[in-house]
Amino acid sequence: MSAADQVWDEGSPERLYVITRGRSGLAERSAVDLVTLIVSRSEPAPTMQPEHAAILRICGSPLSVAEISAYLRLPVSVVTVLLADLLAEGRIEARASVPQAVLPDRALLKAVMHGLQKL
Repeated sequence: MSAADQVWDEGSPERLYVITRGRSGLAERSAVDLVTLIVSRSEPAPTMQPEHAAILRICGSPLSVAEISAYLRLPVSVVTVLLADLLAEGRIEARASVPQAVLPDRALLKAVMHGLQKL
């Protein structure tokens, strides 16, 4: 089988290497994690890498890094490299996920309830 007859495997390591231009994503992981929300700040340019353009298109509303990875069918490590590129260019905004609500102190709630009952 010649090279021209081979089918490009979407999950092949060679393809992933090409997409990231050989970068690993280890340094970029500190900026984003699986639940970081990503929002587009610009439209895709015609000359952009297809994966970068796809991220900008699908992130019109906030999506987590995990969701982007699933939609693009790419490993999270590859997506973090692509997101780092877009962050550096100012084309996306990364937002921390919504923190879990902190419950008030139980003693404070009891004091408030007793105060309301005395009214």
